[in-house]
Order: sequence, then C-alpha cells, then structure tokens
Amino acid sequence: QVQLVESGGGLVQAGGSLRLSCAASRNIFGINAMGWYRQAPGKQRELVAAIARVGSARYHDSVKGRFTISRDNAKNTVYLQMNSLKPEDTAVYYCNAGPILGREGNYWGQGTQVTVSS
Repeated sequence: QVQLVESGGGLVQAGGSLRLSCAASRNIFGINAMGWYRQAPGKQRELVAAIARVGSARYHDSVKGRFTISRDNAKNTVYLQMNSLKPEDTAVYYCNAGPILGREGNYWGQGTQVTVSS
C-alpha cells in the first residue's frame, strides 16, 4: 500500500510554468513506474508522463519538449515540471504508481487542478 499526495496545481497564464509534486507515504524505490495522468472535463483520462525506477521515461506526444518528469527516490517524491503551458493542458492531474511503465497502476492520488488561461 502507498498513499500519494499531489501538490503544486493552480491557475497560470498560457506560456507559464508549474511544477507538480507527488509525495508518497513510503519508499518508492521499489515501485517501478510512477506516472502523471490528467483528465479534462468531458474527456477520458490520459497518460501525461511516466518514469521507471531506473529513470527511463515516456511522454504524451502533446507534452513532449514542454514537460519533464523526474523522481527523487530518497525523498519519495515524483515531480512534473510543466513549461510553456497551453489552455488545452487544463485538467485535473493525478499521480499514479504501479509495476508497469505506461500502464495505470493501482495507486492514485486525489488529484490537483491545473488551469491555464488564454
């Protein structure tokens, strides 16, 4: 079992930046895949970025070059640095943990709202 708590969401203008954090209740070194998903109103949840224990990462095409996922196993925290934000990035962002990179794991945070104004 692991509890995940997201923070760092908010309201930002287009072109701005935000850094999301996901703090885990226990050591995440043993968790292979940590990821960020998002869900906008009326849309399906989608994978934004995911990172494996050894550091390999994957991104949704729409965020490549703008978002960077990282993990600090010593701090039990995963980050999502979001730059050059666009209105279409507006969504609730969720942290996720599981065994397989790019697949939804069983553990979810409560979500943090990101709103990008035009």
